[in-house]
Amino acid sequence: MDNVLEIKDLATYFYTHDGVVKAVDGISYEVQEGETLGIVGESGCGKSVSALSIMRLIADPPGRIERGEVIFEGRDLLKLSDSEMRSVRGNRIGMIFQEPMTSLNPVLTIERQLTETLELHLKMTKMEARSRAGELIEMVGIPDPGRRLKDYPHQMSGGMRQRIMIAMAISCNPRLIIADEPTTALDVTIQAQILELMQSLSKDLGTALIIITHNLGVVARYAQRVAVMYAGKIIETSTAGPIYADPRHPYTLGLLNSVPRLDEEMGTKLEPIEGLPPDLIDMPNSCSFAPRCRYAIEKCTTEVPPLGEVTGGHLSACWRAEELAEIGVKVG
Repeated sequence: MDNVLEIKDLATYFYTHDGVVKAVDGISYEVQEGETLGIVGESGCGKSVSALSIMRLIADPPGRIERGEVIFEGRDLLKLSDSEMRSVRGNRIGMIFQEPMTSLNPVLTIERQLTETLELHLKMTKMEARSRAGELIEMVGIPDPGRRLKDYPHQMSGGMRQRIMIAMAISCNPRLIIADEPTTALDVTIQAQILELMQSLSKDLGTALIIITHNLGVVARYAQRVAVMYAGKIIETSTAGPIYADPRHPYTLGLLNSVPRLDEEMGTKLEPIEGLPPDLIDMPNSCSFAPRCRYAIEKCTTEVPPLGEVTGGHLSACWRAEELAEIGVKVG
């Protein structure tokens, strides 16, 4: 399959009074046609900033994309003019944000928020756009489209608003959808419905999907490949199976062991990851996870480990990646 998106050495910094925050510091990955990539990591690791960087939605100041390439459909998005980039956003790349109530315009009807994109990017007439808007909200499982199109965002539940965001994201048949924590504000039942909907639409439309989340269960069920981020870098990446069955970075192992398991006995305590994430203003010239790592050796505190291949297609940024399987490290 061909790559829809290629990220090469992307770095985004924020210039503050306290110093330079290296929110994203040299990440690289690709997304293939029709593939679902899960990007996971704890809050503040750079997941959302990386997505906003792809869409060139970083506020400048204080943020700035320092270097890298974002190759989409053969073009580097970082080199496009503002007008060229506007023709990509919402058209060729759709984005679903964390909180739909802050992403939807409270003073415009659902119909207008859907038809505006269709008229702008697909040059539809008002009547064509209105008809297409009705089709879209039916596709995302909202009944009685004629009535709901006249509603305002505050008249809908959180799950309904997120469905509207999905309808907006798929309205122009994009080649890529970026979903940034799409189910954070929803209860568990609605989360499952939204994720099933996104997956089915992705399959039906052949659209590639990036799901950004801290929920490892979501990634296990819906993603073909996984990239684990920590302190602005990708520290492990592989297809989903090896990440869960044979993690080769202590941080990934810590994330997996901190998730409740149904096969554990009642009363079994979870294993927290001790310590705090590093200060992104004053990053150490060593492994950023070393102070929290139970497997750290002296080399981990003096040198930055590169993201290197452990087995076919399985990459890890850990000096002891090949040893982890041998020293008895297990999940659960």
